[in-house]
Amino acid sequence: MSFCLSSIRSFPKLWKSKPYLGLGPEHSYLSLFLTDCGIWNQQKWFSLKTMSPQNTKAMNILAAKARFVKKGDEDSTKRISSHPHLFAAGAARKRAEMTAHSEDHTLLLERKNIQLPTKPLNSEEWDKLEKEYTGKGSFEKWISAQMSQQNSSVDVVKSLLTWVAAKNSGIVSYDLLVKYLHLCVFYKQTSEVIDVYEIMKARYKSLESGAYTLLIRGLVQSDKWREALQLLEDIKKVMTPSVRNYNDCIQGALLHQDVNIAWNLYQELLSHKLTPMLETLKAFFDFGKDIKNDHYSNKLLDILLYLRNNQLYPGESFAYSIKTWFESIPGKQWKGQFTTIQKSGQCSGCGNTIESIHLSPEEYDFLKKKVMKDVIDGGDQYRKTTPQELKRFENFVKSHPPFDIVIDGLNVAKMFSKARESQFLLDVVSLLAKQKLQLLVLGRKHMLKQRSRWRRDEMEKVKKQASCFFADDISQDDLFLLYATLNSGNHCKFITNDLMRDHKACLFDAKTKHLFFKWQQGHQLAIRSVFPGSHITFHHSLHYDTVVQTTGDSWHIPYDEDLVERYSYEVPTKWLCLQRKA
Repeated sequence: MSFCLSSIRSFPKLWKSKPYLGLGPEHSYLSLFLTDCGIWNQQKWFSLKTMSPQNTKAMNILAAKARFVKKGDEDSTKRISSHPHLFAAGAARKRAEMTAHSEDHTLLLERKNIQLPTKPLNSEEWDKLEKEYTGKGSFEKWISAQMSQQNSSVDVVKSLLTWVAAKNSGIVSYDLLVKYLHLCVFYKQTSEVIDVYEIMKARYKSLESGAYTLLIRGLVQSDKWREALQLLEDIKKVMTPSVRNYNDCIQGALLHQDVNIAWNLYQELLSHKLTPMLETLKAFFDFGKDIKNDHYSNKLLDILLYLRNNQLYPGESFAYSIKTWFESIPGKQWKGQFTTIQKSGQCSGCGNTIESIHLSPEEYDFLKKKVMKDVIDGGDQYRKTTPQELKRFENFVKSHPPFDIVIDGLNVAKMFSKARESQFLLDVVSLLAKQKLQLLVLGRKHMLKQRSRWRRDEMEKVKKQASCFFADDISQDDLFLLYATLNSGNHCKFITNDLMRDHKACLFDAKTKHLFFKWQQGHQLAIRSVFPGSHITFHHSLHYDTVVQTTGDSWHIPYDEDLVERYSYEVPTKWLCLQRKA
């Protein structure tokens, strides 16, 4: 039977005429699609149950598909599990290589041979395109995946669904329907989203997480936005909704002027220990421009304090929203400007001094105890050294007066490949020794052996100007560096290029992580890029803390510029300065 579908609204009738049979496990590509298109991957699957007996077989097939994909995910997890965490050295390159190798080579060839349609095709044109396909697997699977990745127009994909339904007696696969839903959401075709939602609601008692996410995102833009809240409740029956799910529902509530639901969802999100998306927080400020309510204003100020307590930085557009909201408050006379902070810690806009980055004696003692407990004593120290060597180092530190600077000798020596390691280390130590500083150089025993890049006479000169501790070659000296620096007191600084992300990860609570990062920024010295024989200089360490802060009559908010890529261990250089006129 051949027919033409003028709209997605035709599908419910077709599906009622025949039970949905679905595809076998070998055709399951929903998980790959969701990953490629950036849809939140929960790595859990909802059960797919029918609402009527006629669909039992179809649901069993879909459940089998889900198990098939999940098994593939587990295999992928095994391949990358050798890396202990996301930021492990080489992990990003390894993931990129795996992605490149996992792509089917035939797909690359097929892209060259088949041009994706840019306008809707009729049945004859789709038949012709299918005959040109020479790759492995289903043509429908491949072409729909390509069209989803390239964000083809909704009308073109709709013509594909029409063709598929026509040649399969009205049957359209679940996966193909989800791909169509993705494009409807992408292009904000809310009426089409509603149609797909009605189909899925009629056919399935519950869905996979990716389909839930798409439906929520699409429905919140429509008059049926409260249906998205019901889908959120459905997710809660199985698992905690994602941050994206909460974000979409909050933005939908604000879009439809239901501020109470928005705040309730926000508090619920925080209760799950989830970090809200910055666009969620921005939405509250944008909505607040039209609300003259002290209760709402206090909630927005609480959001700013949340940014402070969690070391979060708004983006540039979010900073503009904050500025606009402050300046819209009637009778308060707030005035904002975008500015920078001088090296001294003084705001270039208002002249006020930003909070110091240096820890108070109480904060320092707290951090020292936590690092000793969680990193030195309770961390993975014996993967980096031995109990005997650690004890030897502790006795070594106790036998010396407090140090002014602790130097990661091997790290410093290898900063510049054109320089001989021992010579460059000697240059750095000699420069600091002239300032009458108490120095500690940490190294490894192989540095004392005569070799082309390690001269024994230069190392002897290093030992005359600084205290030295050389660990076994299999040991890692960053643990010793932390111990010596913290035991020497709050004045002691250290020199290394190691960003200590793994040690920071051993600190379990947000307060300790914040204090550690604050201490690190104020105490870690970095050598500027130099040429062999040139004068060695150091980057200045920060004197002010890069966090949201207020005095009551002023706010200073660091923010990320739109075109500047910032790594997690870096801090913004641009600030929003807000002053309330007397």
